[in-house]
Amino acid sequence: MTYFFALFLSLSSMLFITPKLRKLAYKIDYLEKPNESVDRKIHKEAKPYLAGLGIYFTFWVCYFITIRDFSTKTLLLLISSSLIFAIGMLDDWFKIKGRDLKALPKLFIQLSACILVYFSGVRFLGFTNIFDGSFILLPIWLQFILSVAWLFGVTTVINFTDGLDGLAGGLSCIASCTLFIVALAKGNAYSAIMGIILVGICLGYLKYNKFPSKILMGDAGATFLGFMLGIISLDGAFKQATLLSIFVPVLALGLPIFDNLFVVFKRIKSGKPVYVGDSNQVHYRLLKKGLSQKQVVYVLYLISICLNLCAIIVFML
Repeated sequence: MTYFFALFLSLSSMLFITPKLRKLAYKIDYLEKPNESVDRKIHKEAKPYLAGLGIYFTFWVCYFITIRDFSTKTLLLLISSSLIFAIGMLDDWFKIKGRDLKALPKLFIQLSACILVYFSGVRFLGFTNIFDGSFILLPIWLQFILSVAWLFGVTTVINFTDGLDGLAGGLSCIASCTLFIVALAKGNAYSAIMGIILVGICLGYLKYNKFPSKILMGDAGATFLGFMLGIISLDGAFKQATLLSIFVPVLALGLPIFDNLFVVFKRIKSGKPVYVGDSNQVHYRLLKKGLSQKQVVYVLYLISICLNLCAIIVFML
């Protein structure tokens, strides 16, 4: 019943608070303005940005109401995710003002947040040998690199995927469902609660973000979602994983991961900075092929669902 309550609470909270935030965004002019000079900006009218604020507060309020976990680990996760959210809000504010936040301070804050998560105890320790059942503990330096790289990578790819109405929210929802199932099967209640709360939040957000969107989550919401997905997978799916089941979270987040790895490789190959946005993501390329926004989003949903079903099958092996 706890999981149903967490789902209901997060979903109903987002459905209630999002219209309020939309009105507030219009009132304070917290809007993404159309910019025809940037080819990846697809909106033709101003869109309110404040959904990220609702995502952040709804997640933590629902989490603390559901299980009342005030451990040091949870407080460190709260602080680290707050850093991610805060730098995302600052980035959104710069964009609203027609400016760009420097990449270095954003990179520093995001990496600091990822390192803080590592020291909270949420980390990739190693994997179980499928042949003899022994646990292979990785060296501490490798645990650190893999954990921080995974968190930073997932945070970044979800943000890069937030290019069409309903896309990042929908892909995050699908991945959250898989990570919830895996955490539940492993008996990791805290990660399962986080996963099901994210499902409710994403569903509530999609009510207002599906095409044509009424509100956007901006970098604040997209990076927060990615960061929490990274945490849930580290603390749930990766924990006590076998060499085979390590691929479960990779498949669950496979579409944004592999798409953006391709984009990053292409940017490096062409000598462009990795953090400078372009229109090489798969959703922009499908738009250029003549598909509508809704068609692109549904095609990518279908691919993501297939990858997540593969993730569950791999987990069951």
